[in-house]
Amino acid sequence: MGSIADPGELTQPPEPPPSFDEFQRQTSLMTSCTLLWKELSDHFTSLERNLEKKSAALRAKFETLDSQTKTSLADLNHRESTLSAAISAALENVEKSKARAISAEEEGEVDNSLGVFLKLKSFCLKMDFKNFWGFVVVRKKELESLRQEIPKALGECVDPPKFVLEAISEVFPVDSRKGNDDNGNGNEKTYDLGWACVLLLESLIPVMVDPVLGKKRMWVTPSIKEKAEEIAEIWKRSLEERGGIENVKTPDVHTFLQHLVTFGIFKDENLELYRKLVVASAWRKQMPKLAVSLGLANKMPDIIEELISRGQQVDAVHFIFEVDLVDKFPPVPLLKTFLKDAKKLATAAHLAAKKEQSAIRAVIKCIEEYNLEAEFPSENLKQRLEQLEKTKTEKRKPVSVPANKRTRASNGGPMPPAKAGRLANAYVSSFPAAPTFVRSPSHSPYHAGVPAYPSPPAIYGHGSRSPSPYTYSPEAYPGAPVTYPVYGGYGSPIAPAYQQPYY
Repeated sequence: MGSIADPGELTQPPEPPPSFDEFQRQTSLMTSCTLLWKELSDHFTSLERNLEKKSAALRAKFETLDSQTKTSLADLNHRESTLSAAISAALENVEKSKARAISAEEEGEVDNSLGVFLKLKSFCLKMDFKNFWGFVVVRKKELESLRQEIPKALGECVDPPKFVLEAISEVFPVDSRKGNDDNGNGNEKTYDLGWACVLLLESLIPVMVDPVLGKKRMWVTPSIKEKAEEIAEIWKRSLEERGGIENVKTPDVHTFLQHLVTFGIFKDENLELYRKLVVASAWRKQMPKLAVSLGLANKMPDIIEELISRGQQVDAVHFIFEVDLVDKFPPVPLLKTFLKDAKKLATAAHLAAKKEQSAIRAVIKCIEEYNLEAEFPSENLKQRLEQLEKTKTEKRKPVSVPANKRTRASNGGPMPPAKAGRLANAYVSSFPAAPTFVRSPSHSPYHAGVPAYPSPPAIYGHGSRSPSPYTYSPEAYPGAPVTYPVYGGYGSPIAPAYQQPYY
């Protein structure tokens, strides 16, 4: 028998089976969880990959840093090991220079006949920078000889950097000279000496190079380097007084930039200033190399584009080859554009010919210097240049004038007509004949003599053949004096107004 339910127990009805909506809700929840899990999985996978990439980059940087550290330590060890030898060599050189200076002082000054080098060496041994500077600046025509001899002579100095800074101090950083100009006026700068400053600063570089490490270590004392930095700051402050970069002369800019390179005192925060100075003086031959030495290699594309926009394509080509950007800036189209622009810029015929000649010479020199003959043959340019030179020469030839029997031989002026020689007061002038004035009947006789008219001055080499000036007799013209207009401005304080002859 089955058990009978206790009437006191509560019986619960069985749960109804899940409905379709509930099933659909659970299905949607599972789908959302699956998508969320996949999204989180992808996110963490991406993070893991990024961490692996960053870890690899950090490991590469650590390896590079370790390599650089090892190289730097090895370099420092090498410098330290060679320092004692370099100092010994420098001290020995100082002692030798000192002994030679004492010997030269006792023997007296070296004669000019012994050569430029011995003269320069004598000044360097005595540290006589004033006479050294005066000796150099008057020999600009011997520039190539000086360029070879000055570095050797500076090697005889006890302190070459100090010697050069003292020598150029008269004109750099500020020109302190006072002289006379062509009119004899005082307080005027004489002639430019920037070339001499650049020459000495360039010649100083091989003298300061360490004999063991080369250019990696320059022999410049901290005091001299600090003085060089002060000089550079003084020059920078003087820019505002001179009206900015646009008004500074190119030799001054070249001296300043060479000063920075020689002493290694250029700074990253001044790169924009250096770039503007280089662009303003880009036509100087040494500017591309100076730009690279100043740390402007990364800014070269911008400099080249600015030069091209200014119409300085030839200068841009020099910069292009200095940093090897031929693929980015093909030089031949730039040179052709430069030739076309040279013809368009000049309007007058003689200016156009002169401008074209200068442009052709610059392009031919550029083609020869960088071996562009295969891409841009210069034969046609040379023929065009010869044609322009021939035309210029023909224009300068004097025009042949037929001989005149009555041409004055003494001053080149024309002789008067044959009949004019019969008159006592004949006068031949290049001016038009004076107007004839008729006395009015109402005029009264003259009461005083009329002064003689002076002879007209000689014009263009024509003189008067009359032995005496024009005279008027008061008896021949009775009546009141008549005031006639001054002829041609003679006797008047106002200059005569006449058209200049057109030749």
